[in-house]
Amino acid sequence: MPLRACLAIAGVVLMVSGVAPAAAADDRVSDCDWTQWGQNAAHTGQLCTRGQRDLQLLAHTVVDPFAEQEVAEGGAIPVHVPVPLVDGDGNVFVLRKGGSYVSCDPPGSGEPAPCGRDPENLKRQTWSVRALRWRHDRLIPTWTFTSDWKPSILGIEGLFQSAMSEDFVYVPGAGGTVFQLAKGSGRVVRRINPFGHTIDESAFVSGGLTLDGHGTLFYNVLKSEPTPNGPADGHGWLVRVTRDRKTSMVDYRTLIPGAPRPTDLCYGTFLQTGAERPFPPPPQPDGSPTLPPQQPCLSQRAGLSQAPAIGPDGTIFTVTRAHNTGGEHYGYMVALNPDLSLKWATSLRGILNDGCGVLAPYGNGPFDCRPGTALGVDPYTNLPPAPSVTDGSSASPVALPDGSVVYGASNSYNGFRGHLMKFDRDGHYVTNYDFGLDITPAVYRHDGTYSLVIKDNHYVSGGPFNVTRLDADLTKEWSYTNTETRTCERAPDGTITCVDDGTHPNGFEWCISAPAVDRDGTVYGLSEDGNFYVIDSDGNQREKVFLSKTVASAYTPVSLDSHGRIYAQNNGELYVLDH
Repeated sequence: MPLRACLAIAGVVLMVSGVAPAAAADDRVSDCDWTQWGQNAAHTGQLCTRGQRDLQLLAHTVVDPFAEQEVAEGGAIPVHVPVPLVDGDGNVFVLRKGGSYVSCDPPGSGEPAPCGRDPENLKRQTWSVRALRWRHDRLIPTWTFTSDWKPSILGIEGLFQSAMSEDFVYVPGAGGTVFQLAKGSGRVVRRINPFGHTIDESAFVSGGLTLDGHGTLFYNVLKSEPTPNGPADGHGWLVRVTRDRKTSMVDYRTLIPGAPRPTDLCYGTFLQTGAERPFPPPPQPDGSPTLPPQQPCLSQRAGLSQAPAIGPDGTIFTVTRAHNTGGEHYGYMVALNPDLSLKWATSLRGILNDGCGVLAPYGNGPFDCRPGTALGVDPYTNLPPAPSVTDGSSASPVALPDGSVVYGASNSYNGFRGHLMKFDRDGHYVTNYDFGLDITPAVYRHDGTYSLVIKDNHYVSGGPFNVTRLDADLTKEWSYTNTETRTCERAPDGTITCVDDGTHPNGFEWCISAPAVDRDGTVYGLSEDGNFYVIDSDGNQREKVFLSKTVASAYTPVSLDSHGRIYAQNNGELYVLDH
């Protein structure tokens, strides 16, 4: 697969150096704090203030001590990066990874097991939240809380994303539980357990925690359950915890009318068959199209690393998929009422027709469609394309100001670019944009409407690599193209060394999982080239600051605080940028 390396890292900070109407920078209102994934419960990623200008590196620390080892195992950091949480009182909450990581010898060999990316090796690590506080332009550590949370039951390190209210920090725990911590001290106020008093190690907090404006907590849980004959099933729930400690949950297995039942058969892909490329294989002797193998669908459950979104009217948006390996093609965009009753559920199947002969050219190349294939089908399935809900993505629904919702789905046939899918307030499919891979768009509200900001990478062709702004109809307004060709690295003494070896003539891909936008529409995000970019509302580069290292970046989010300071991560390190 041609995608190079942007995956994920996580963080902890130590100090090493010294929409209209928009709220004023010093106003203490909810949209001036970065409280969760995507800044707020809707995940719109827009702050009330403007970011600082003439940026310099103010603070820096290693946040994932295993980043270099992880890269050595496979050329990427296979971790979903949480976003730092910040408030107007000067508090900063970041992830700190600890424990141990055993490298394989040689890297990538899988020996001596368990090592490298073996799920059992992941369990040797620990996940903590570290609290810091700004005092006279210095970040001072105040407390650290180590959770008993471990990576997912699927062997993928999912998103360990906390959420913050005025008084508390909520942190994922083991067995589908959540720790409620006192914000000032890190003291455990209570352990939220929707399943009673027992900690079930087969259950897992799946994806980011979401807090609405009333202090109600929402999150997903995934539990592994054995089946009589075959792979374990995944049982999923959406949990709701009110401010007055009332807990309820809804079972994804029974939530969606018409969804495939666990024993129904779902089509996989031709990748499972070892068929020769280009896909799909030739027709059957009777002329009927060849289709991929079928397996039991298993249960519907939430995507592994997504965070539910809450709309302006309290509607809860989430995305589900069938648990089977090929079940990512059997997904739903789901809306629930505040009491967790179903509002609507829209299947992602049968929506697109832009496969062979449209976005996937006919030809004999490995990523082409076999000549003679039906127009519009997905070459990997020979069926109408279905936007995919993949567990390797932190893309989360974004609740838009007009009651609609967008979701960044994955697809392989269009050069691994995926699709940004839009649905109206009643669940009707509206339109899409031909990129959605691992992106939670930022929303810029302006002039009585809104725009969305996404990364827009072209992987198979090796570029161009863009940051793109779309209007409310997902029509392109502008794109900014990465033109950096050099590979660079910052030495311990701060000096930067660069070399242009000719391997990136068309620039580097953008490593943005969730960009940030300020009240003026200025965009903040990271590239695989190791630089942090500031792009103005007209699509022009305003600033560019090198952080740590080229290529070793991860798919990373960005946050800002009410003073306009910027929190960005690169190569297992977190940087604070300020004037």
